[in-house]
Amino acid sequence: MKPRRDKFSMRIDRTALADLAQGAAFLGSGGGGDPYYSLLLGQAELGRIDAFDLVSLDSLADDALVVPCGWIGAPTVSVEKLPSGQEALTGLRRLEREMGRRVDAVLPIEIGGGNGLAPLVSAARLGVPVVDADGMGRAFPESQMAIFNIRGLSACPSVLTAACGSLTVIETPDNLTHERVARGLSVALGGIAHMVEYPLTGREAKDHAIGGSVSAAIAIGAAVREARAQGDDPFAALYAALRATSLYPFAGELFDGKIVDLERETQGGFSIGRVVIEGFGGAGRMELVFQNENLVARRDGDVVAMVPDLITVMDRETADSITTERLKYGQRVKVVGAAAPAMLREARALALVGPAAFGFADAYCPIETLNGWDRG
Repeated sequence: MKPRRDKFSMRIDRTALADLAQGAAFLGSGGGGDPYYSLLLGQAELGRIDAFDLVSLDSLADDALVVPCGWIGAPTVSVEKLPSGQEALTGLRRLEREMGRRVDAVLPIEIGGGNGLAPLVSAARLGVPVVDADGMGRAFPESQMAIFNIRGLSACPSVLTAACGSLTVIETPDNLTHERVARGLSVALGGIAHMVEYPLTGREAKDHAIGGSVSAAIAIGAAVREARAQGDDPFAALYAALRATSLYPFAGELFDGKIVDLERETQGGFSIGRVVIEGFGGAGRMELVFQNENLVARRDGDVVAMVPDLITVMDRETADSITTERLKYGQRVKVVGAAAPAMLREARALALVGPAAFGFADAYCPIETLNGWDRG
């Protein structure tokens, strides 16, 4: 059952699409893939339709079929190996065959980076809306890090498709096995593939998805755009927009400087590495460690932000977010942090998306506590 049209939260036109790309790039915490190609696909689709329909979670019927989707693989591959543009639609149609019914709505598996825009074109082609929600509230490198797994839902059946036309239906007994199988397939298929996963009922989406994340990304992007147009500080506008959401209540600058060292390699379907930023005028150093996404930020050896909180490297002049695959020696940047959605800070979530899940010995401490933001 499709959502009622009176429950549409908004229609995403060309301006809102660009704002979504800007906001999703920030919320990727360095990952999720550069949104540039997804933006181009969306702009091309807007030559056929007036706008993309975005609906609220509460508009969904409890028995609706709601499907998250997005890309899996190393972002470093995505900047060189372009998709065909048919992967998502093909996967969704095959899932309909597996489920024996039509898809009623789609949502991003993660709002971060290009994955925040990934469902738009396929939703329009299927004639269904995109839900104003996602499964991570940011980007994470592994599919079992979605809130749906944290809450005990199954990723299967899922469908993995690639630019070459390959299609695989995945059924596994648990979601960690699902991630390993899908990751291995993505590597075998050239390093990146599209996946539809965690098919949900409308009730499950309402109970577990991170609501409001798509419209939050649009608002974040709009704030930066408007600040630039008015000659105002885009970073101040960004922090204000983040704090105005119910999802990211704390935000601020972590560091300002120039990239002086960078190590990055594609390994096991991930982009893995570290970047060192030197402060201007000898004002210390910051080191970031990343696995697709920025995971930990250390300033002069002290941790100032850690996963699941967001850590994003941005161009210090334009406030454009720089994904980890586009980091370069000599870039002049600001490192910006923001609090993760509250759902990701619960104990059961931290076991799967906190520092220990990535092999760090540091116990999780909220970004606002580490930086004194909770004390004004």
